[in-house]
Formats: sequence, structure tokens, C-alpha cells
Amino acid sequence: MPCAAAVICLGLLVFGAGCGKGSQDAAGKTQFEVDKVYEKGPATVHVRLDKTKMTIADTVLLQLEATLQPGYEIQMPKVDKLLENFGIVDWDNLGSKLDDKNDVVTTYQYRLEPFLSGKYDLPAFTFRFQDANDPNATHELASEPITVEVTSLLGDQRANLVIEDIEDVVEMPKEPSHAWLWVLGVLGVALVPTAWLLLRRRRAKGDSGMYVPAHEIAYGNLRALIEKKLVEQGRIQEFYERISGILRHYIEHRFHLHAPDRTTEEFLAELQTTDVLTAGDKDTIQDFLTHCDLVKFARHDPTTEQIQRTFDLVKGFIEKTKSDEAKVFVAVGLTGPEPTHAEMT
Repeated sequence: MPCAAAVICLGLLVFGAGCGKGSQDAAGKTQFEVDKVYEKGPATVHVRLDKTKMTIADTVLLQLEATLQPGYEIQMPKVDKLLENFGIVDWDNLGSKLDDKNDVVTTYQYRLEPFLSGKYDLPAFTFRFQDANDPNATHELASEPITVEVTSLLGDQRANLVIEDIEDVVEMPKEPSHAWLWVLGVLGVALVPTAWLLLRRRRAKGDSGMYVPAHEIAYGNLRALIEKKLVEQGRIQEFYERISGILRHYIEHRFHLHAPDRTTEEFLAELQTTDVLTAGDKDTIQDFLTHCDLVKFARHDPTTEQIQRTFDLVKGFIEKTKSDEAKVFVAVGLTGPEPTHAEMT
């Protein structure tokens, strides 16, 4: 009797463990809206997406899973070489494991973000596999493209924006007095010793910092701009001031051009003398700054499409020119990181 009871208990434990595993597998698959399956010989491939419709501020999870019979080796696709309309925010190799048939299951996951709004196809991915005993016999298994729709940030607000006429010409202001320059000079002289003492005190506390790529700072500022919902609140001029500042600071950090503290005319004049940007990029920046000045100074009300195109242009330019070698030092003190120029726009 004790032996029989022990066998029954052991069976229940094994059954419970199997049920738990099945539940976890089912839960893992239900998070994906798309699960495409492709088979060829000893290989079975899954291409999964957690969504096919998203806003430009969202990300999409792509999972590639390859199952191979024993004795074969798999070469997973190089996703970063195939993507055109999406960037990789994060990725993870979930490793290889054996399933209940002793087949080897290899899984990779990628977190993708779109560059622009519209409908785009995630490309077809090619999986290459071969017999471990015959490396020269290589086989391929290709998936199909998957369409993903990226919607605008404005949503239902698109129909509420209209173009208004430019206001009449206003009189030029009177020549300002320069007496404030003397006051500013005196205050500057008085603040120099104070600033020097504060700097020494901060260094004595052992401030440290880190170098952050210029494009990561710019992406963070774009996300913060979206969260402010300025367009939805009708604060179009402020939206343009901030997005213009984000691009200007990115250009300064990335290409070492003094964009933030210069007028549009001064910066465009310098831009024509530099070789760090292509002629096409120079024309893009010129059109962008001219459009922003119309909104900021001429009280021009842009259309919904112009607002979306302005945001897409900035994000696309940053994605096109980003470099992990162009970094900005962000100081971190006892109270946390100090704001960079881009974060103060």
C-alpha cells in the first residue's frame, strides 16, 4: 500500500508539471497577433508579431523561432541588414532548447520601432540550415513579408487643424537701450568667483558622468515632446519651437556645428561651407528651418500633413545620420544627471 500511494503521488506531480508547461507555452504564444509557420525538410520556422497596427510612437515585437531535427545546424537571418522602414530598439537571443521530440528550438526576439507613418512590409527572412556531417549541403527556408500599419500621432485631431492667412505686416520695434549690457557685465564679474567656488565644491563631492550617443538624447527628447501633446492642445508654435531646438542640438552634438545659438541665416551660411553633410541633407535642413520660421515668426498655421511630415523628417534625419561614436558627456552628481542642451529646449 505505501508503494502504491507513492507511485500515485509521483504520477500526479508529473501530470501537474506537464500541464504547467503546456499552460506556459500557450500563454507565450497568445501574446502574438501573427504566427506564420513555414516547413521544409527537417526545419520548421515561426515568424511572430505581437501587433500589425500601431502608432508612430509604439514599438512592435518580432520573434523568429526555428526548430531543427537532431544532426542539423541553423543560421538565423541577419535582421538588421534587411530592415528598411524600422529600427531595432532592443534584441535578445533566447538560446536553444530541446522540445518533447528532442528537436532543437532556437529563438530570437527583436523590439522594432517605425521611422515614418504609413503601411510597410516587414521583409521576408531567409533561414539557412545544413547537415552537421555535410557542411557543403546548405538548404534555405524563406518566409513571406508581413504588412504593418503605422498610424499618425494626431489621430482624430487631424480634421480640426486649418490653414489661416498670414497676419498683416507689423511695425518694427524701437531701437532698444543698451544700458542693460553694463548691468549684465557687472553681474557677470560678481558671479565668476561664486561659480568658481561652486565648481570646486562639486568636484570635491566626486561628480561623475557618462557619454551618451547624440541620437539617443535626440530620440528621448522626441518621445518627451510627444508626451506633452502640444498639437492636441493647439500649441502649434510651441511644438515647432521645441522640435526645431531638438534638431539644432542634435546637429551640434553629432556634427559639431554651432546650430542652437545662431539665427537660421547664420547657420545656413555656415552649413554651405561644411563637408560633413551631403547636398541632399543640407537642402532638407534648409527647407525644415524655413518652414519652422514661417510658423514661429510669420504666424503660419501648418496643415496636419505638414506637422506630421515635420516630425517624420526630424526622426528620419536622426536615424539616417546617427553614429555611436558621436557622444555627449552627461554629468551625474549627487542629485542625479544634469540636463543636456537638448533636454533644456
